[in-house]
Amino acid sequence: MIGLTVVAALLATLPLLLILTLLLKQGASSLNVAFFTAMPKPVGEVGGGMANAMLGTVMLIGVASAIGLPFGIGAGLYLAEHKAEPLAAVVRFLSDVLNGLPSIVVGIFAWQFLVRPVKHFSALAGGIALGVMMIPLVTRTTEEMVRLVPDALREAALALGFSRWRTSLTVVLRTALSGIVTGALVAVARIAGETAPLLFTAFGNQFWSTSLTQPVSALPLQIFTYAISPYDEWHALAWAGALVLLALVLVVSLIAKFVTRPRFGSGSD
Repeated sequence: MIGLTVVAALLATLPLLLILTLLLKQGASSLNVAFFTAMPKPVGEVGGGMANAMLGTVMLIGVASAIGLPFGIGAGLYLAEHKAEPLAAVVRFLSDVLNGLPSIVVGIFAWQFLVRPVKHFSALAGGIALGVMMIPLVTRTTEEMVRLVPDALREAALALGFSRWRTSLTVVLRTALSGIVTGALVAVARIAGETAPLLFTAFGNQFWSTSLTQPVSALPLQIFTYAISPYDEWHALAWAGALVLLALVLVVSLIAKFVTRPRFGSGSD
């Protein structure tokens, strides 16, 4: 049985290893300084990069985090501190439903209410769509982390004269901070590779754009555009972009692992 579980563990990691090997084989040769600093080249010209897409990705993640993190953390704190109330049960159920909602549905929703009324795509609409996807992830993670805080800490703060809201913000939230940060980083890694919502909101842009009210490119969009094109040069850049995107997710995951180590590690703190 131990042997079977070891085989199962190896098979579980095999897809990631195969994907990483393929991306290194296909995309490593296209990674250079120009890939990170240059703009996309017109069809037929060799070279170019995805500097605009990487800037757009940072912009979209920034807008999504500004929306998803405050609402998600606040909702998770409410669910954990008022878990017996009827409203908490409703919010928890709707959060789980939203978490399982297909990303393309979120994109269509954002297009209907954020893009169609103003009659143009924008980075702001894309960031809001991604932020909506972050909210349930952060909410559920925050709730679980806050529930791990011992009740003795709450009781001690209340006994010292702290109000209920001050206890939640200054004692409970600070104690669960490392786990909440981990959930936030995991949510960022989750939305970093989303493409479907951006097709309906940010749309893509071949030029350098720093405006939140204009269309903007992103790594997933640029990879999608290059991958479906008939040009070999663009195919190579698509593989390189996919490798960079995977590396971004791996880095965020490692940061999340590092953040949780002081709280859940076995060393003496």
